[in-house]
Amino acid sequence: MFIDRARIMVFAGKGGDGKVAFRRAKGMPKGGPNGGDGGKGGDVILRVDEGLNTLVDFRGIYEWKAQEGEGGGKKQCTGGDGDDLVIRVPAGTVVYNEETGEELADLGPGDSMVIAKGGRGGFGNEHFKNAVNQTPRKATPGEPGEVIPLQLELKVIAEVGLVGLPNAGKSTFLKSMTRADPKIADYPFTTLSPQLGIATLDGARRLVIADIPGLIEGASSGAGLGHDFLRHIERTKVIVHVLDVEPDNGLSAAKNYRAIRAELRGYSSELAEKPELIALNKMDLMTDEDQKDAMDAMRTELQLDAATEIYPISGATGVGCAALLEAVYRMLHRDRVESGW
Repeated sequence: MFIDRARIMVFAGKGGDGKVAFRRAKGMPKGGPNGGDGGKGGDVILRVDEGLNTLVDFRGIYEWKAQEGEGGGKKQCTGGDGDDLVIRVPAGTVVYNEETGEELADLGPGDSMVIAKGGRGGFGNEHFKNAVNQTPRKATPGEPGEVIPLQLELKVIAEVGLVGLPNAGKSTFLKSMTRADPKIADYPFTTLSPQLGIATLDGARRLVIADIPGLIEGASSGAGLGHDFLRHIERTKVIVHVLDVEPDNGLSAAKNYRAIRAELRGYSSELAEKPELIALNKMDLMTDEDQKDAMDAMRTELQLDAATEIYPISGATGVGCAALLEAVYRMLHRDRVESGW
């Protein structure tokens, strides 16, 4: 579980000012008051968007302001209300008043709430006419909108877990996507290990990827914080095995794959049954012919059928990373992909 946080200040709109105005018509040089009221200021609304899964959109934007109400007009015309500001947040966002620490909301799917109310519009001078004062020159200003400092907190569960032995190149692969077409934001989370990245394929398509620290033999028995790392993988939806095409431990990539599979199975049968993809990393160090030989050898050693894809990638150059991420996205969102979403 990763805790993602964002600090923002929300400003609801000020109400519009009331108007001082008088009727002016032929034969009525000194008509009575007809100044209109100001419009209401816009509210700030938090609304859950189930297409979001992080608070990355709040980076670098601290102040969020709704529109002010319009001032009143002549002929008792009321000013227009200010537009509400709708701020979209992921499901699971917990909202706190940063000053008091009070929890204001825990937003789930479909939720929407007014977090800051706009000010009421001021009164025009027609409200102040009385028997003593038939031509009041008094109007009131609009009320200020609420201003609230907020802390947003989201428990982020990575959709994709990168697993592999130490030095398989997972971290390089994660960083390389800043140089490939799918971009990964350098995004700070409070949990430093595992590392988390947000991959944007295009437009609104994003993947939350966790780089799980290199597993070692015995991880499923707790060796080297193995239980902690495997617990993170347990929460992911898809596993990507990142394998060094020429491992420095003297074993083949296929044997290292089997070793990781054994640790996953040793921890839980459910973990071993998660959907997975295989990525052969560091392919830039080989010729095209050697790459093909390496993939054929792995396919033979693992007895994979022709339909099972092995994705050749290079974390150093970014080659193949886009195709791998597209495959991961299709696996996660098969229904959307098939419907052309």
